[in-house]
Amino acid sequence: MTAHDPKLSRRSLLAGVGALVIGFHLPRQARAQSGAAAGHRPGGNDSFAPNAFIRVAPDDTVTVIVKHIEFGQGPFTGLATLAAEEMDAAWNQMRAEHAPADVKLYANLALGVQGTGGSTAIANSWEQMRKAGAAARMMLVQAAAEAWKVPASEIKVEAGVISHASGRKGSFGEFAEAASKLSVPENPPLKPASAYKLIGKEGTVKRLDSADKSRGKAQFTIDIHTPNMLTVVVARSPRFGGKVASFDAAETRKVKGVVDVKDIGYGVAVYATGTWPALKGREALKITWDDSAAETRGSAELIAEYRRLARQPGTVAGSHGDAEAVLAKADRVIEAEFVFPYLAHAPMEPLDGYLEWDGTQALARFGSQFQTTEHQTIATILGLPLEKVRLETMLAGGSFGRRAQVSQHLAAELATVAKAIGPNRPVKVVWTREDDLAGGYYRPLFVHRLRGAVRDGRIAAWSNTLVGQSFLLGTPLESFVVKNGIDATSVEGANEIFYAVPDFRCEVHNPKVGVPTLWWRSVGHTHTGYAVECFVDELLQAAGQDPLQGRLALMGDRHPRAANVLKAVGEMANWKGSAPVDGRARGVAVVESFNSFVAQIAEVSIGPEGEPKVHKVWCAVDCGVAVNPDVIRAQMEGGIGFGLGHALYGQITLDGGRPVQTNFHEYRSLRIHEMPEVEVRIIASTEKPSGVGEPGVPPIGPAVANALAALGHGRPRQLPMQGGSV
Repeated sequence: MTAHDPKLSRRSLLAGVGALVIGFHLPRQARAQSGAAAGHRPGGNDSFAPNAFIRVAPDDTVTVIVKHIEFGQGPFTGLATLAAEEMDAAWNQMRAEHAPADVKLYANLALGVQGTGGSTAIANSWEQMRKAGAAARMMLVQAAAEAWKVPASEIKVEAGVISHASGRKGSFGEFAEAASKLSVPENPPLKPASAYKLIGKEGTVKRLDSADKSRGKAQFTIDIHTPNMLTVVVARSPRFGGKVASFDAAETRKVKGVVDVKDIGYGVAVYATGTWPALKGREALKITWDDSAAETRGSAELIAEYRRLARQPGTVAGSHGDAEAVLAKADRVIEAEFVFPYLAHAPMEPLDGYLEWDGTQALARFGSQFQTTEHQTIATILGLPLEKVRLETMLAGGSFGRRAQVSQHLAAELATVAKAIGPNRPVKVVWTREDDLAGGYYRPLFVHRLRGAVRDGRIAAWSNTLVGQSFLLGTPLESFVVKNGIDATSVEGANEIFYAVPDFRCEVHNPKVGVPTLWWRSVGHTHTGYAVECFVDELLQAAGQDPLQGRLALMGDRHPRAANVLKAVGEMANWKGSAPVDGRARGVAVVESFNSFVAQIAEVSIGPEGEPKVHKVWCAVDCGVAVNPDVIRAQMEGGIGFGLGHALYGQITLDGGRPVQTNFHEYRSLRIHEMPEVEVRIIASTEKPSGVGEPGVPPIGPAVANALAALGHGRPRQLPMQGGSV
């Protein structure tokens, strides 16, 4: 969809006659540009072009057009807060909706495409949305000043009310039409932090999406039902890389409600009048699979191969000094190996998508995390110009990285099944939970081999060899993240560490495996955070150092933000060491990811069944300016629960190339009674906002592991901690 699409016109972005639309597109230098263009609205009123972030309607509502998908992490609320702060709007005026797919107007300034990822939603919009709000306020004030014939400097705005000392008052909606005729200020001044009334304030902002979600009013892709729509499920090979050799659909076509069956190369699509007949029809298919190019190795074979590679020289990802020489001469070398399984994302809403087309234009609706690439993928497969394809982003029931697809395979499948059935028949593709868990695109399996030398109570040398798949090498995104043959997402958090070690080396192997893999919530930090924080704890123990104070000593003054969250979490937990007290022990970990710093202390015991019981987690986070403290706290709590459940129970194992786990009865999640008490402290900061959607995940696993070591049970070398052996 583009600014020239008649279905995305100025009119469609205006909530009736007299609306005010403010648009900004900031380049990387973050200089404000109005993006305004002459236009005409019904009734003869001038208006702005539709590259808008803010819309003020005559009924006084302020709608923020959000370029990031809302799947629970809070951009609707966060971006609306930024705009409302500079507008001096009342929070009950604020609304939010997804922006259309248009990279020229809605690019993620950190990524260069329209998309959500890397915990960048607030970070890349921090100045952009405030400038949009500030411009809207200036124009409303100017409109009121001209109407009241008073200087603009004498007008005040508070909680959505425009007023003058003479007693005149007006609402945003009253002046929207007049304001829409004014020039957009090029670089409006922003409030100082001391004047904030919404940003950083607790209890003043309620999430914009929660009410509709809690009462079932919010619409997700799974809720779409249109006349003549077909529901489509796809039978895929049980092994990754398998293709259809032949199939017999005779029994499938006998299922009431099944309309058609199509071979789409890698699978067989079943089209039906509803989900149930589509599923029953798929069950009745008889398919012979060609697995000649499929991955047939199991988890045990892959881990054995990875362990062998970990003992061979790899590509150097980070180095200073001569770690190998020091380790060769050291009196005592401590070695640890950590094995991390494949992990599924398992969001509550599995993949789904809706598409309708008539042969000349198309509309797609689904939870699109990367609108730019998915928009292009659909247009290419359907053979349509980009401007003839509209992509509407829907709310999504989670992602954790699953919807941020390098291959755009969901968009491709959606367009493929639509094209196969032909135009004028809307389709909704649905993945079941079993499809999702067996469908690949997992967090890669990784092995870390670490060696360290301790001398005179200090860590003298550190060597880490990582082995795991890269999901970016050989893809169009390779040039963005791969430097000198190193995939940054494989080694982030391991190739550089907080701790001062005179001789340091990090190497990596990225073997090719036929299992589709993808970023997973916190990406590389999900395994590097565990390996690094467990190993430094083990080395500090060997050196006779306190885990928390020893970390601080190794950091010195080089990493003040990491040190600050460590000190804060120690104060919160009243840290007195990791020694067990009354059958409970504490472990600590600190990880920087996505420019945010998070330290956690976990208090752990061993239950009667021999399983770890996490009683409480203290968490300190420095994520720069805290835009929405309540959202930040919720994301830390959610990240801790997500990370803890996967560290304790999460794994996808392969047997002969086939995934073993098929649903939640086998892919174990944390249960409500297993969720620990969580206490979060947000560190006051003047740094620009950084991510919170992912950084709460990495520290919890190593914090629990280090507590288990303090209890005398050793740090788990292979995850998950329960049932993790292969």
